[in-house]
Amino acid sequence: MSTPEKKVAVVTGASQGIGAGLVDAYRKLGYAVVATSRSITPSQDPDLVTVQGDISDPATAERVASTAIEHFGRIDALVNNAGIFVAKPFHEYTQADYDAVTGVNLGGFFRITQLAVQRMLEQGGGHVVQITTSLVDHANSQVPSVLASLTKGGLQSATKGLAIEYATRGIRSNAVALGTIKTPMHAEEHHENLAALHPVGRLGEVSDVVDAVVYLENAPFVTGEILHVDGGQSAGH
Repeated sequence: MSTPEKKVAVVTGASQGIGAGLVDAYRKLGYAVVATSRSITPSQDPDLVTVQGDISDPATAERVASTAIEHFGRIDALVNNAGIFVAKPFHEYTQADYDAVTGVNLGGFFRITQLAVQRMLEQGGGHVVQITTSLVDHANSQVPSVLASLTKGGLQSATKGLAIEYATRGIRSNAVALGTIKTPMHAEEHHENLAALHPVGRLGEVSDVVDAVVYLENAPFVTGEILHVDGGQSAGH
């Protein structure tokens, strides 16, 4: 059992790629971490507790929040990293696509963030970070992705709404809007084409995303910010 003084971060979509990188980063910052995803495995680290489940299900969010309180007594940071991206022409999306994307991207944000904010209000502060896509700010004819814009665009607006609503109560809210990041989600053979979508001519690395979140975590005067980590995409092409 950790001492209540240790700060605690909750990371969703935490089993691989960006999520796993964020778990490592928060541990290096000295935080205890509650990590959740559908496929996450138990941890041997006493300051890292995993919760297996689908974050689109509010019951998973309840278990994650109660696990953080039971094990560590608090929630200081929440990174809403879990997300689904389905690139398809708009008229070809199915009801199942819509349900899956809105379920994880919006439903997966809603309940866990409510629970975290309630806890942060009791403690006198905290920090919420959303991982979004820079496609919200610059639609791209080569990447048809209206469902990403619909859901992640909503998250970016909610990020600012949360920042303002809780600004005087010590809770900050920020987002990191990504280009394409080199993760297990993208097959090696597509890397060259995906790299070409970025003005800097390469894919982002997990470390680029982690560095952005760590910056925001350590920036007490920054709230309501949408930090673009996208190789210049949002600026133009």
